Amino acid sequence: MASTSVEPASAGNGGPVPAVTPDQIMQLGLGFWGSKTLLSAIELGVFSELARGPASEQDLRKRLGLHERSGRDFLDALVALGMLDRGPDAYRNTPAADVFLDRAKPSYIGGILEMANARLYGFWGSLTEALHTGELQNEAKGGGEDLFEALYKDPKRLRGFLAAMSGISMGAAIAIGHGFPWERYQTFCDVGTAQGTVPVQLALQHPQLTGVGFDLPQVGPIFEDFLASFHLQDRVRFAAGDFFADPLPEADVIVMGHILHDWGMEDKLKLLRSAYDALPDGGALIVYEAIIDDERRENAFGLLMSLNMLIETREGFDYTGADCRGWMAETGFRESYVQPLVGPDSMVVGIK
Repeated sequence: MASTSVEPASAGNGGPVPAVTPDQIMQLGLGFWGSKTLLSAIELGVFSELARGPASEQDLRKRLGLHERSGRDFLDALVALGMLDRGPDAYRNTPAADVFLDRAKPSYIGGILEMANARLYGFWGSLTEALHTGELQNEAKGGGEDLFEALYKDPKRLRGFLAAMSGISMGAAIAIGHGFPWERYQTFCDVGTAQGTVPVQLALQHPQLTGVGFDLPQVGPIFEDFLASFHLQDRVRFAAGDFFADPLPEADVIVMGHILHDWGMEDKLKLLRSAYDALPDGGALIVYEAIIDDERRENAFGLLMSLNMLIETREGFDYTGADCRGWMAETGFRESYVQPLVGPDSMVVGIK
């Protein structure tokens, strides 16, 4: 039987070439250790506490209710993971954690991570079953209530879900405001608007724009509260409707963020046709999410998001920019292009 050990080779100059190591495999395989440490820190409010000022280990243990055995390792693990800094006598947030993980700041993106901790972390334990069956693994598993139906019936859970959607959309919303020629347009409609992160960012960046946030009626009060905190009620309004049952509001630009990947092929095309119908000639559709690279080799987040759609939805899946451009052409758009935004997110722009 041939040996399976990995022997170091010799370099041309006689020096050893490092052997293949298992480091990447081990880091990936045990990556959930670091992930759960961060998620628990958000759940406990570590970053919000430290936003008030640096604190000692003893003080943090008392404030957060940490056991003496766990506190030091937990906090130092967050230091090693790049989420906290530690001085001689106190811990403090890193700049990124202070901006994005303090619940009191409007830049807080922890909503999506709170949802990951409360829901997705457990459901992903059934990924192998989903790979075998092709069936979702969330609350609707085995004929249970559909996720969206359950969320929209429970005001508290709905607020949490919409905050999560704001968290995952914030960076892309800012980038869309900077990366699209908005000076050519006057009006926009954000479909599936959630709290209204995209309308707020567009209105803040472009004073000539007026817009609509379109979502189910239950979202209206949450949207209006969020909008009021930015004093934009005179330029942005909420429109209630079901994007599978009602026409979309007419606008120069229609935005769909993290919408298409929730649905199967038939519904994806239906949504694109609805957008096409609501646009004037020369109008634009912006579809943004974690668009998979066309070679399906690089955007690991987009591919993992598609596996998340396997777990969370009955037919949803993520897709490449080429896929989306093909669907846009099929539904009538005369031209389209893909533009990176921030992190794993890109936008696909279709022109009517």
